Amino acid sequence: MMLRLVLSALAFTMMVAGAVAQDARPQVSQCQLIAEKLPDVTFASFKSPAGTPGKVLSGLQRVQFQEDVTITYLGHSTFQVDTPGGISIATDFNGWLRSPRLPDVVTMNKAHSSHYTRSPDPGIANVLHGWNDTAPGEKAEHRLVVGDAYIRNVPTDIRSYDGGFEPNGNSIFIFEVAGLCIGHLGHLHHELTDAHYAEIGRLDIVMVPVDGGLTMGADSMSRTIKRLRSALVLPMHRRGPPIETFLSMFGADFDAEISQNRGVTVSMRTLPKKPLILVLQGV
Repeated sequence: MMLRLVLSALAFTMMVAGAVAQDARPQVSQCQLIAEKLPDVTFASFKSPAGTPGKVLSGLQRVQFQEDVTITYLGHSTFQVDTPGGISIATDFNGWLRSPRLPDVVTMNKAHSSHYTRSPDPGIANVLHGWNDTAPGEKAEHRLVVGDAYIRNVPTDIRSYDGGFEPNGNSIFIFEVAGLCIGHLGHLHHELTDAHYAEIGRLDIVMVPVDGGLTMGADSMSRTIKRLRSALVLPMHRRGPPIETFLSMFGADFDAEISQNRGVTVSMRTLPKKPLILVLQGV
């Protein structure tokens, strides 16, 4: 328990330090750091002593990971992630699936027009493409801190219209917020390699396409989810097959719930102890 505490505090401290001095050194991913040290751990939440909420403390004192993150399903593969610090992030932003609030950050993938737009609202401060605009086929690379969120990507290939594969045409975007590691698989067209899993690190929450073949077949996608071992799995991008087809790929190691809400509020302390596939309203 003490080792988990030290590693979590160290990772969080390094993330805060990176946000303060971004120009001095690269941002540190606490999702990768802890995953490398404790690949099989069940992560716990920690409280700081009274009177010091949310602050990084010296020595071996505890760090508070109790701030809530709200994730709302807007449709197709677009979620809105609202951070405790007031930052709003929209995934696979296409311009027409949106909330009344203009997001601070949007991520996009170009597999189909429903996953991106070439003309986002000019008021959006951070527009992150999952592909490389200037050097097609090369990796896009995003590593940035926006408010209390650290955002990065892991590129993967996508199928092209001629039946081949387009290198690095998709990105898995990862949002590190309030101690949580939240991943959006985008338009994932192939099973991940060991190198991909190493780049991703730990994911507490994962947003996964469940179309049954437009991205990957249900069997391949279920293997990916089982290996990621995320506490909360949020299906998206359902076309054709009923959601039960995807849920049937998982055994007793996973719980499943059909929600009556379009959103979920979660924190380190409220993550399910047993992996939960939560189907939000509208999927």
